[in-house]
Amino acid sequence: MKLWVEIISLGLVFWLEGIFPLFQGRKERIRHALRNVGIGVLNGLVISLGFASVTLKTIQITENNSWGFLRQIHWSPLAEGIFAFVLFDFWMYAWHRANHQIPFLWRFHRMHHSDLELDSTSALRFHTGEIILSSLLRLVVIPLIGMQFIHLLIYEICLQPVIIFHHSNVALPERLDRIFRTVIVTPNMHRVHHSQVKDETDSNYSSIFSFWDRMIWSFRKRKDTRTLVYGLPYLQEREWQSIWGMLRTPLVNIQRKPTK
Repeated sequence: MKLWVEIISLGLVFWLEGIFPLFQGRKERIRHALRNVGIGVLNGLVISLGFASVTLKTIQITENNSWGFLRQIHWSPLAEGIFAFVLFDFWMYAWHRANHQIPFLWRFHRMHHSDLELDSTSALRFHTGEIILSSLLRLVVIPLIGMQFIHLLIYEICLQPVIIFHHSNVALPERLDRIFRTVIVTPNMHRVHHSQVKDETDSNYSSIFSFWDRMIWSFRKRKDTRTLVYGLPYLQEREWQSIWGMLRTPLVNIQRKPTK
């Protein structure tokens, strides 16, 4: 089910980008998409073959031993589900922020930020090393929260459409964007995060709920997102846009430079 939600969401938003693009005239849109989808497929295989069964086993052990915060409060199943969703989304905020502030993690995460033409397929563009590290840490976070399988499944089903949406090149009117971002991360909010300007790159870390950035003072906005320049100033060459180049990105010894 999760896979079908992701495929349908990606297909729908990619189609909308072709009709209502914010940045127009992109000549290699399909090639760009195929590269990002290729990385996404690779990561999907790594998760399926390397972590799916381990994650399920971790959830089973957590339930059998009544581990985690949720097992101690004895709320209704609905209340526990909502709280698990919110707690895990906060973990996603914290993990994303750590990827920007810890140099070792940034070496992997910067592959995601090297995308020069942000669109819906950019939601799949994460280095396999980052995916492995994230999956390993989830094996600790799940027992701490006390998450059940249904909690994680619902979160993942909701997460994929939202991140595809907020990475998109759809020209959503600012009025609608502002309404949506009172609750969830929107395109105009997340586009700022992919700016070449360091103060903007290091902002807007939220995955689903937008209020984390407001609560923790990491929210930034730009009046006209059409003035944004995507990517990283030191990973501009075409070689870093190929699948092989993307996978090599953490191995390159390039210093992160602030852009004003």
